[in-house]
Amino acid sequence: MLYSVRLASHALLAIALLGTGACEKTRVPAVPVTATPLPAASTTFQNPLLTSGPDPFVAHKDGFYYYTHTLYNQLRIWKTADMSALSGAPSTLIWTPPTTGNAAGNLWAPELFFLDGKWYLYYTAGPVGNNFGFQRTWVLENANSDPTTGTWIDKGRIFNPNEDHWAIDGTVLEQNGNRYFLWSGHNGLDGVQRIYISRMSNPWTLTGPRVELSRPQYAWESVGPPFVNEGPEILKHDNKTFLVYSASFCATDDYALGMLTASSTADPMLPSSWTKSTQPVFSQRPAARAYATGHNSFFKSKDGKEDWIIYHANSNPGEGCVERRNPRMQKFACNSDGTPNFSVPVTIYTDVVKPSGE
Repeated sequence: MLYSVRLASHALLAIALLGTGACEKTRVPAVPVTATPLPAASTTFQNPLLTSGPDPFVAHKDGFYYYTHTLYNQLRIWKTADMSALSGAPSTLIWTPPTTGNAAGNLWAPELFFLDGKWYLYYTAGPVGNNFGFQRTWVLENANSDPTTGTWIDKGRIFNPNEDHWAIDGTVLEQNGNRYFLWSGHNGLDGVQRIYISRMSNPWTLTGPRVELSRPQYAWESVGPPFVNEGPEILKHDNKTFLVYSASFCATDDYALGMLTASSTADPMLPSSWTKSTQPVFSQRPAARAYATGHNSFFKSKDGKEDWIIYHANSNPGEGCVERRNPRMQKFACNSDGTPNFSVPVTIYTDVVKPSGE
């Protein structure tokens, strides 16, 4: 309607201008025009963001958010200017694995980082089939400033050559001018998933020892088997570094988030630098239809003023560790001591105010 009104107004203006030449005194009578206002843009969104999306991760660069999640047989990146508009964002296929080999199947938990002027995507993969005992962590590199364009180059596997065991869910920590890789792995003796850290000599190479930072020790971390600490993610605030991880088996409704806390200037390779929360910092809420709440990441609102957590959950009990897991996001604040307060999962299909700046 507004477009038609503008055309009519422009036509009247053109007639009026033609009728006001130096020798012409005729005036075009004014014609009242009533415009129907456009509906106001929505200020809210609803969870879940997508119908499926295990292990969601968000990176931000040059005014755009780049989102990924587990697709098992391929890697895709969604690009959007507004995270609340993720469901309408285009996705780009950036990697199809080889048909055979050690990284041909079971692609899990991709994460994107812009390091040293290039994009790096870390993901978990193993041979095709149902034997997940060969899962390892791999790296892709892209020199383009937009990760949905350009060419992705396989940089191979990122691992510790002295302790090369099962390894998934890699992420990156930068602290004290150094860069570290964190992941979930085994110790080579049992099937317990632990959080490890190693220093990086470049974005695809580890150097020096690996150090265990966390293992399941509380009852809320030990719902399984297997007993699990996985999906480490880094959050920094108020001169503190928080390592938020997922605990208990992902196929249970008790999958939840735990947290380690260290000073932002501490040596993250020292287990003594970290203090572990004795209770989960985020967990299931049946009243909100949020079960198996875990494997999160963090991002800032468009204007940089708000902190948001994005995580996956099941909408019904007993749905397991499969494609039914869907991505959800919500704003969080911090406690007086600077620790994050994630509150409780927001109820699905209810209006949530969009991130500020959208």
